Amino acid sequence: MPLTFGLAIMNDFPPDVVPADRIAAMREQVRAASQSGISSAWVLQHYLGGMPTLQPVPTLAALAADAGEMQLGTNMFILPLRHPVEVAEEFSTLDHITGGRAVAGFGMGYRENEFASFGIGLDERVGRFEESIAMIRDLWSGEPVTRDGEYYRIEDQSISLRPVQPGGPEIWIGAGPHKKGAQRAARLGDAWIVPPHVEPERLKVVLGHYRAEKERLGLPVKHLVVRRELVLDRDRERARAIGLQARGDVTAQYAQYNAPQQGDAYRHLQSAQSATDVADASYLFTDPEGAIAALKELEAQGLTYIILRMQWYGLPQEQVLATLDMFKNDVLPAFR
Repeated sequence: MPLTFGLAIMNDFPPDVVPADRIAAMREQVRAASQSGISSAWVLQHYLGGMPTLQPVPTLAALAADAGEMQLGTNMFILPLRHPVEVAEEFSTLDHITGGRAVAGFGMGYRENEFASFGIGLDERVGRFEESIAMIRDLWSGEPVTRDGEYYRIEDQSISLRPVQPGGPEIWIGAGPHKKGAQRAARLGDAWIVPPHVEPERLKVVLGHYRAEKERLGLPVKHLVVRRELVLDRDRERARAIGLQARGDVTAQYAQYNAPQQGDAYRHLQSAQSATDVADASYLFTDPEGAIAALKELEAQGLTYIILRMQWYGLPQEQVLATLDMFKNDVLPAFR
């Protein structure tokens, strides 16, 4: 089975950008991705903060007409901050708008300011996350649902809008690259999107935890997914310089907001040198030949799905389209 690729579209912008001015560029990227053999498009979610961010579900709905047959997913929708009934209806709506091509990427979130502003404790993340997923899956079945949880209760109610996909969109989990995160993703989701900063050796370890938990539970491994950052240029050193600058700018913005910045899971946010080390180990800021080699290594580890992000912060549209074109013509043929 050939390696499958997705594209993470930038939907959070520098403070001086008016996102309305970027919609046409986002549509252009989605069309180019669709024509480049890329199978899905993804957008992220944050609330508040210093970067104006288009919220993911309406953004994906707006991009659906440009996506062709691509799937459209959230990477990640911060599930504990929303009620599961609302989320079930919202993603079912997206599934109808996309003709059954929605993917529900759910994460727990980590920023203290977001949780404080919603009046939800960070210590409630896991409980709310797990209860929500169970209730959403039940609602997507279309059958009457009764649940009496710690956080959410519902009595003999059915969803107003069954999803197009029987049983609802696949749920892909966002979780930290550690044993508990891998096991949670294996237990709750149809896939786990491993974060882009996980270095190759660590990736082998956490995927081992994920596979082992799936086997223990008797559940199939449908996809093995990792995100990677990608800048392509004929000159490998120039690609590295472009990528380090653009990714570094957005990393500095993300690091301003409280995160559990301890341990390897957040090393890329802890210092400029750490971020550079992570980039050199894990990101694909290279020429086409270097990208092919790195992606072949991931394929050899058993990865089946790579979500590529090609734009951060101030990186111009021309560079994104150039990377997409090079990916289509020089990289993708090696995987077909």
